[in-house]
Amino acid sequence: MKRLTCIVCPRGCRLCIDDNKNVSGNSCIRGEKYAIEEITYPTRMLTSSIRVLNRENTLVSVKTSAPVPKKSLFDLMDFINTLFTNAPTKIGDVVAHNPLGLSVDIVITKNID
Repeated sequence: MKRLTCIVCPRGCRLCIDDNKNVSGNSCIRGEKYAIEEITYPTRMLTSSIRVLNRENTLVSVKTSAPVPKKSLFDLMDFINTLFTNAPTKIGDVVAHNPLGLSVDIVITKNID
C-alpha cells in the first residue's frame, strides 16, 4: 500500500492506494484519479525561466503547455537551460515546439515590452 497526499485541490486528502488500484481517503473523485495516475504514470507541469538577450539581466518565465512525464523533468530542464528569446514577449508565445519528442510546447508566461 502506498500513501500519497492529494495535490488536486486545497484539501490535501491523505490517500492510500493498494496494488489493485483501490483508493481510500479521498473526498472526491479527482483524488481517486490523481492517485491512480500518480502510481501508473506520474506527470508534472514544468516551470522555469529563460534569458532575454536584448534586455540586460532579464529573464522571462516559461512553462510546458501540458504535464510531462516525471522521469523526463531533468532532461527537459537541461534543454530549457539552452533556450533564450528577445523582447518583446507575449504570454503564450511558443519558444520551443515538441522538445525531446514530449508532445508539448515551451511557452512564455510573462509579457515584456
